[in-house]
Amino acid sequence: MPQTDSSHCPLCGQSNQCAMAAGLAPAQCWCMAQPIAPAALQRLPPEQRGLACICPQCARPLPTRQESQSI
Repeated sequence: MPQTDSSHCPLCGQSNQCAMAAGLAPAQCWCMAQPIAPAALQRLPPEQRGLACICPQCARPLPTRQESQSI
């Protein structure tokens, strides 16, 4: 099994901007101040959970059908 890169989002592959992956204190991470949508975490395959953080973009709730149609 390939090693997981803890500095990239397992959902989109972009930088996850994780402070801990960069060697900083957890309190400095964006996820301590921004809510993470439970549905975003559920999109992770079970074998990838707990190995790398998702990014701020993927952590946002998906737009509802009504919101996406009004754009």
